[in-house]
Amino acid sequence: MSKRNHQSEHHEEHADETWLIPYADLLTLLLALFIVLFATAQVDQKKLEQVAESFSVAFNQGSNSIFDSSRSTSQVAQIQQMQTSSVLSSADKIAASQQETAQLVEIKKALDGYIKEKNLTESLEALIVEEGLMIRIRDSALYPSGSAELLPESRMLAAEIAKILRALSQNIVISGHTDSVPINTYEFPTNWDLSAKRALNFMKFILAQDKQLQPQRFSAVGRGEYRPIAANDTEANRAKNRRVEVLILRNHAQQ
Repeated sequence: MSKRNHQSEHHEEHADETWLIPYADLLTLLLALFIVLFATAQVDQKKLEQVAESFSVAFNQGSNSIFDSSRSTSQVAQIQQMQTSSVLSSADKIAASQQETAQLVEIKKALDGYIKEKNLTESLEALIVEEGLMIRIRDSALYPSGSAELLPESRMLAAEIAKILRALSQNIVISGHTDSVPINTYEFPTNWDLSAKRALNFMKFILAQDKQLQPQRFSAVGRGEYRPIAANDTEANRAKNRRVEVLILRNHAQQ
């Protein structure tokens, strides 16, 4: 009977539940982590203070809490500092973008004055676009028909553009464009070849005008007939599509 009673008492013992203590601390830590992540995604100061209060409570529940109050206060201060830096960074980006836009607008004004003075309104245009400042030049102002060799009178224009680009820090993309009429010559089997060669020759000539221009900022690309700005249904519209574009790319995204 004594042995049977001993076995009965053994089966009635409760399982060891000491594992619940670190498990509860782990849940508290996870809760605090989610609070931190939520706080870093917010800019509103009032909400941050509310989250900070919840953060402090979560880390100070009971005497066996993983972190003490001084640790939680330090964490909140770090969150506030991160948010302040983020706001300042955004303000700096906006200021830089606005300053660059003002710079490009001034360059456009100077180009507009040059175009008017030289009576080039039919062959040259300056545009502010999303990517930056674009200088659009009709191919007839640069090349003979079906050729990629610069006309003598076009070299003065290239020299003026080189002077403008010299003072800039932005990257420059020079692109050649054609109309949709196919070309098939020994030198230019396709419109791709003609547009690419025209862009390359114009870029090389610009770079040759000023030794201080940095070649690593320049690139040339042929677009063929695939970026038209007008329908290829009349000779006047096809003439608009035959062009070279000099794009001054923004350093800072437009805000």
